[in-house]
Amino acid sequence: MVIGVDYYPEHWAKELWVPDADLMQKTGVKLVRMAEFAWSRLEPREGVYDFSWLDEITAVFKERGIHVILGTPTNAPPRWLVEKYPDAVPAGRDGKINPIGIRGHRCYNHPDFLRHAKEIIERMTKRYAQNEAVVAWQIDNELEANFCFCKKCTEKYRAWLKKKYGDLDTINRLYGNEVWSGEYSTWEQIDPPLGNYPAAWLNPAYMLDFNRFASDDMIEYVKMQTEIIRRNCPGAKITTNVWFCENMPDFYRTFAGLDFVSYDNYPPTKLPEDEKEFYSHAFHLDLMRGVKRQNFCVMEELSGGPGCWAPMVRTPYPGMLSGYSLQAFAHGADAVVHFRWRTAVSGAEMYWHGLIDHSNVPGRRFAEFEKLCLAAEELKALVGTRIVSKVAILYSSDNEYAFKIQPQTNGMYYYEQLKLFHEALTKYGVNIDIIGEDEELLGYRLVIAPQMYVTNPEVVRRLYTFVEDGGTVVFTNRSGVKDAYNNCIMEPLPAPYRKLVGCRVLEYDPVGYDNVTIRFLDGAEYRAKQWCDILKPEGEETRVLACYDSEFYKGSAAITENKYGDGTAYYIGTVGERELYIRLVGEILQKCGIDFVEGLPDHVEVTTRSKDGFFARFIFNNTTKAQEFVLDERQVSLQPFEMQVETVKAKQEESFI
Repeated sequence: MVIGVDYYPEHWAKELWVPDADLMQKTGVKLVRMAEFAWSRLEPREGVYDFSWLDEITAVFKERGIHVILGTPTNAPPRWLVEKYPDAVPAGRDGKINPIGIRGHRCYNHPDFLRHAKEIIERMTKRYAQNEAVVAWQIDNELEANFCFCKKCTEKYRAWLKKKYGDLDTINRLYGNEVWSGEYSTWEQIDPPLGNYPAAWLNPAYMLDFNRFASDDMIEYVKMQTEIIRRNCPGAKITTNVWFCENMPDFYRTFAGLDFVSYDNYPPTKLPEDEKEFYSHAFHLDLMRGVKRQNFCVMEELSGGPGCWAPMVRTPYPGMLSGYSLQAFAHGADAVVHFRWRTAVSGAEMYWHGLIDHSNVPGRRFAEFEKLCLAAEELKALVGTRIVSKVAILYSSDNEYAFKIQPQTNGMYYYEQLKLFHEALTKYGVNIDIIGEDEELLGYRLVIAPQMYVTNPEVVRRLYTFVEDGGTVVFTNRSGVKDAYNNCIMEPLPAPYRKLVGCRVLEYDPVGYDNVTIRFLDGAEYRAKQWCDILKPEGEETRVLACYDSEFYKGSAAITENKYGDGTAYYIGTVGERELYIRLVGEILQKCGIDFVEGLPDHVEVTTRSKDGFFARFIFNNTTKAQEFVLDERQVSLQPFEMQVETVKAKQEESFI
């Protein structure tokens, strides 16, 4: 378990470098990330390079046994480059070049930008290929899908469509371009979504394909950098750091050619006043681990109160800084790198607080960081352990984009139902993988498949096979709605999954913010909102678990269970309150024979890492209050954001929970 920091030597006087490195060594820092924004210092003028300062600081860290991750500096091209090639800057939806002044001012497809980017990467990688201190490379920084609307990107978008479809007749047919006289007669008529029209006003098939192109284009940019690094640094570990941005790429394809996943983790510093409201970042951590189904790195971790794009927020509560880092370890991180060692004194991020504040006097948060480094050192026995899950939640980049393009009703978001299930599973202390919908399902007993909105025939086949062979799948409303081109399927919902779930949707009611009531057979009532699929059971072994108890469809089925082959498929036609999911998940886990914990208080998380019969169980209190509860017939007491770790040897790789 490794604790690191993000460090920006180019921002500080050289006189600070050695004292900083000495303090890092004393504190227990094992890793630093550098240089991801330093292009203007590495190449101050075109063709004039200065690596001496980076050589010097890397040597300082090497002398102290601190490893280095170097970032390729392509996120922030120097002023001389954009002055010479002003159209190397991305264009907005109005077609005009964006003004510069912040980072990320580069078009992935501009030939002159790419030429200079390749050159700086070539020089960096060759220079540090044999440097023992450099243990990994980070490509660019917080990459987003390419939403650039310049002429070069437009040309590449058309080429992408030509390669995918071959001819305009096919595009017109699959997009349904006869609507609103939208048929193309020349390739030049195809543009990216320019103008200020809301996404929902535009052809959804066209919009989904543009989003796919934007993701693919970013992935090609990552591959370009990867090839250079691999050629010059054989055996080097390569990653890129991602975050939950507006224009998210397909994470699974992004990391397919990289060695490990890196994620920037900024949990909230102010928790919701309603204790029932979900806020844990465990969902994000499990999603990142699920991308490659292997351990990952947190490349930026909360170190102080954020403040940059918005006004400053609350400073971290005592225990948050260390607790959130330990939570990341509990969910599969092997390294947590804190942003940043020092709080910047200049630039836009001067109020995005690091470990050492502007006072230059280490304070309360730094003291907590020191204790965290000691705690990480004590977790050495966990090196090589990983998360083994019997439960998976399916995530789809296409579904996420499609919901953004056409919001279904007030308050409904794609991530919400994934998070509701994740929170309910967390309540029972089970390990959870969040995996791409294209992944194989071998090894899982329970698969949660929320809102399978855009239909992939191969995914449909895989889910049928999984259930037929004895697995359990949980479907929700808005499944089987669209074909692969984001057009509605002209069949009763849930269309391709209808036989599997043993029911069909007679009608749906997008209730939005209005509340409805559903009642289980035992009389228990729960509130629901947003969406109501009015279900008609069709299978001989379809059982109604709950019915609507309000609205004109009172008495109609809302939740069903169907036996199919050797397995079971559930269908949840509405969006319920959290207690509904906690009830359902508990019953389903029991039927699936998956071990779980009962009686965990809200926001207490239990996860298990294992290797060769060795298990470590993490128990984390993700609240600002002390919690006492009974676990394994013994009393457990946890202070705010406190983690306990228990280890045990076992004979077989099964959860001992």
